[in-house]
Amino acid sequence: MIEVKGSRVARVGLSAVAEAAGVSEATVSRVVNNPSVVAAETRRTVEDAMRRVGYTRATHGSLVLLVTPGLRDPFFAHLADRIAAALGLQGLRAVICSAPVGGTQELDFVGAMVDAGAVGVVFVSASNTLEQAEPAVHRLLTTRGIPFVCINGNFAGVSAPGLSTDDRMASELAVDHLWRLGHRRIGIAAGPIGNRPSDLRVEGFTAALRARGDDGLLHVVRHEYSVEGGISATNTLLGDSDLTAIVAASDEIALGAVKAARRRGLRVPEDISIVGYDDVYPLDFADPPLTSVRQPIERLAEAVVPVMTRLVKHRAVHRGELFFEPELIIRSSTAAPPGVDRD
Repeated sequence: MIEVKGSRVARVGLSAVAEAAGVSEATVSRVVNNPSVVAAETRRTVEDAMRRVGYTRATHGSLVLLVTPGLRDPFFAHLADRIAAALGLQGLRAVICSAPVGGTQELDFVGAMVDAGAVGVVFVSASNTLEQAEPAVHRLLTTRGIPFVCINGNFAGVSAPGLSTDDRMASELAVDHLWRLGHRRIGIAAGPIGNRPSDLRVEGFTAALRARGDDGLLHVVRHEYSVEGGISATNTLLGDSDLTAIVAASDEIALGAVKAARRRGLRVPEDISIVGYDDVYPLDFADPPLTSVRQPIERLAEAVVPVMTRLVKHRAVHRGELFFEPELIIRSSTAAPPGVDRD
């Protein structure tokens, strides 16, 4: 907590925490700077006191942790790389940690970097995208006074800056493009249930079709963000319907959809059109070149830096989600459906 006295700002210090916890200032200092040497029960007592009195950890370092679910996916790799470069221009050093979403490894990484003196954390589509995310990660940061920024989804019930692609708009762009081509039987191969971006893309897809008067059966299949997930989802979609187009929740899913369609003897786009999402692969060289909704990676990366810089300096920032508009990139995987004039 920061008290304003006249024009001077007074920050809660170690002595206030020590008094609230009933321990010495030296013990509080050890919890702040080297918690591994403090008994677990004492550490919890001190951290609870920090939270009660509003202690904010002084920031003298420059390390910012970027937590991402994986660097194999080019979207996460590119976004983390651009954020790291942009932070470097402001004198902040990025450390990129790849950890499975929702796993204990993420908490281990965050705890280790906080102990190492990290001054901020950026969740790059990590556990912040889960509906039932384990709260230990963000609670640790809040208790220790470490600010964090979320990309593509905020932790439920947590007031923190968020920067996200407008996933509902992404689905609207894909459906609008296909609808204008003449498609009326459109399905979506989405990501897992409980993944916030995927849930929003499904919401956007449903809303886009209903806004166009399509009150029939909605064709929605949820699977993993992978080529294999795309193959399985497409087989399900095509197995019980006569769809002419599929909206995919990622480019990997879309590439799997192309493979599954061809195995069924369907041509893309002559028999079925497919739209991807992310647009970070060299999709011009896919067969066929893939139409995709592009996430604004550069704008997201650039926007993180001023927010994190202000947070590190304990300045006010907007608490809530800021949405960035995606862009439809039309290539050769979409065309008018069979029986419709192809100009």
